[in-house]
Amino acid sequence: MRILPLLLTLSFGSVAYAKEPYDWQLGFQAPASDVMRSVLSLHDFVLIMMTVITIFVLFLIIYVAIRFRRKANPNPSKRSHNAILETLWTGIPVVILIAMAIPSFKLVYEQDIIPEADMTIKVIGHQWYWEYQYPEHDDISFESFLIPDDELQEGDVRLLTVDNNLVLPANKNIHVLVTAGDVLHSFAMPSLGVKKDAVPGRLNETWFNIDQPGIYRGQCSEICGTGHGYMPIVIEALNEADFNQWITEQKSKLAMAKNINNNIIIE
Repeated sequence: MRILPLLLTLSFGSVAYAKEPYDWQLGFQAPASDVMRSVLSLHDFVLIMMTVITIFVLFLIIYVAIRFRRKANPNPSKRSHNAILETLWTGIPVVILIAMAIPSFKLVYEQDIIPEADMTIKVIGHQWYWEYQYPEHDDISFESFLIPDDELQEGDVRLLTVDNNLVLPANKNIHVLVTAGDVLHSFAMPSLGVKKDAVPGRLNETWFNIDQPGIYRGQCSEICGTGHGYMPIVIEALNEADFNQWITEQKSKLAMAKNINNNIIIE
């Protein structure tokens, strides 16, 4: 089931690029969550089935074209029905569809049924940037904008680098609430198997569990206007200790900002 991804890995070294796309990439990014592994498994299964069916149908077409051409078959049969053939070409597609439906339903269930969450974040799409909120951590919130080309540093990925990463813990069930402040957007992270529409006035939800610390990159996947191509998503996954330290730092910054604002108002 994993022959194609293995070949791509050997040919193009995709493991080194597990968290972001790379030049001349074929296929999916390497998975960084159980859900994405399930997506790849279903994709491989359907791809193999499609290949077998395509080759079989091509063989039948070639066989029929040669075997029943006018020269080889000058007196064609007048038969119009064959019970066995009609049963087979009706029953076999039904069996194939059932074989595809069972893992498909399993994947849909895995994506939609959110397990017990370790934390919740809220993602808000704007024209054309993202806003992230941490409702369980003193309502920490910040906005995330694309870094323009003339400000990129060495190692930054063009159109996939932001000023503020979405910082999350690895190996935790993350419950994600997704909405938009203006038009339709879509929160998508290929290596995590996540793609959820952000709809104004509506709160959609999804979840993921990141395998290991690292930087993971995605983009808005809804055509949301002229800035659609400039809404990258960068998740920075940390281990639990580093994430807790980051939360403490953000709370301190938030408290300092509130004190400064209060002093300005009093003065």
